[in-house]
Amino acid sequence: MTGERRGARPTRHVVVMGVSGAGKTTVARGIGAATGLTFAEADEFHSPQNVARMRSGVPLDDTTRWPWLRDIAGWIADRGAEGRSTVLACSALKRSYRDVLRQGALRVDFVHLDGPAEVIRARLARREGHYMPASLLESQLATLESAEPDESVLVLDVSLPPEALVAAAVKGLGLPTSVPVVEHRDRASNPAAGAC
Repeated sequence: MTGERRGARPTRHVVVMGVSGAGKTTVARGIGAATGLTFAEADEFHSPQNVARMRSGVPLDDTTRWPWLRDIAGWIADRGAEGRSTVLACSALKRSYRDVLRQGALRVDFVHLDGPAEVIRARLARREGHYMPASLLESQLATLESAEPDESVLVLDVSLPPEALVAAAVKGLGLPTSVPVVEHRDRASNPAAGAC
């Protein structure tokens, strides 16, 4: 399924992963702004049926996730065929899900926003306007599979401010920047609170 054209300049594809409330969208948007990578939100690829299911508090299972993941991998492949690098916010909770996403390009790197469940619960409690209820966090935590040694996954502390996470991701993955990335060391406040 890989969409890279023979002889074309290699593209980079990054998936910012983690459970709902980890700050995936905020960090992925920040990476896109800093590097010029094309941003996408995996939630926007869900079918209306999946959205309705989650909104009602019913977690997705593998049957409902496979078509969604294949659509995302197809989007990555299409952008790669256009010579465009991408950054995507996507839960990518299981190794098998990440393997599907890897089918979209020759190289897909993952950034896992990981940390204490209580930090994420607090964010979800304050988040408004998202169809994913806080009650589904436990099912996501139960589904989450840590990266295996052969996977390209950069694990970052979800407790850090979003600016620090963006800077760490850009540096850790060796991404070229189109604008300066500022590292903030102040951990007293976290503007990512409430981000998905």
